[in-house]
Amino acid sequence: MKLSNMRVTVGYNEMAKNEKTGGPVTEDTHSDSPRDWLEAELEETLDDMFETEFSEPMLSEEIRKIYRGKHPNMLDRRTYYRNLLRLQSELIKLQDWVQHTGAKVLIICEGRDSAGKGGVIKRITQRLNPRVARVVALPAPTEREKTQWYFQRYVPHLPSGGEIVLFDRSWYNRAGVERVMGFATEEQVEDFFRDVPEFERMLVRSGIIVLKYWFSITDEEQQLRFLMRIHDPMKQWKLSPMDLQSRVRWEQYTKAKEDMFERTNIPEAPWYIVEGNDKKRERLNCIEHILSQIPYHEIETEKVTLPDRVFNPDYERRTLPDELYVPKIY
Repeated sequence: MKLSNMRVTVGYNEMAKNEKTGGPVTEDTHSDSPRDWLEAELEETLDDMFETEFSEPMLSEEIRKIYRGKHPNMLDRRTYYRNLLRLQSELIKLQDWVQHTGAKVLIICEGRDSAGKGGVIKRITQRLNPRVARVVALPAPTEREKTQWYFQRYVPHLPSGGEIVLFDRSWYNRAGVERVMGFATEEQVEDFFRDVPEFERMLVRSGIIVLKYWFSITDEEQQLRFLMRIHDPMKQWKLSPMDLQSRVRWEQYTKAKEDMFERTNIPEAPWYIVEGNDKKRERLNCIEHILSQIPYHEIETEKVTLPDRVFNPDYERRTLPDELYVPKIY
């Protein structure tokens, strides 16, 4: 983690204490106040955040105006960034707790195409250690995998002790795209519905914390986002023939989703619906909910001190040839 990230985490620890006790978060005379840490982090990462958040880089001004007109009450950027930083600092605490306790966390992200799954996953993992928090996004099954037990190809990707795994789509493909597009027979779908509750109960009994999220957008919002992708050369790659078919078969997907909820919403692993028409609120609300569902606590760690650099008076640094260096174009 960057030193600046460490600062903002500590700063937010203090801010969180004040919020919990009802005390005001105020500036103090010390130069390293929580407010100073927060402002420093906002200043340092603002450019990166704008680059990440800028979702219509190649759209015409006319299309941007249409989108803004359809979303008059979107969360403002400053409120979003401040809360995102606060929540990401809490996710670091969760990560530390998972590593310390050997907990196993599985987060399943499902939803319609363009519903914002990828954006939520990106913000969850943005500041975490990729060796602890990893994303699984499996391609279509191979011919060999099609002959296996349906859940077999997912099992190797389940979390081990000390891991957080996020599935960007999961075994619920069978209840959604495979069913609607005819890639699975009704018998296979029925077998899936019969098996998946017990499969997930087994995961929970083995000690895995299972969280299942459905990211929900309206018909009109999906239509608008697809049109934006069509007109954005930098996002056209996101539109596959399967995505376009999902527009044609909107009602079929709705019926499939309703069946899925009815038959797989079990007490051990319930579904949670995240409303996604406002992407910023969607991300914040989902992260808040994840944190509320896991009994983590802050893990005390030793204070990090930077050791002194060792200097060897007899060492002479070699001059490297110019061709080894990347040209300084900028």
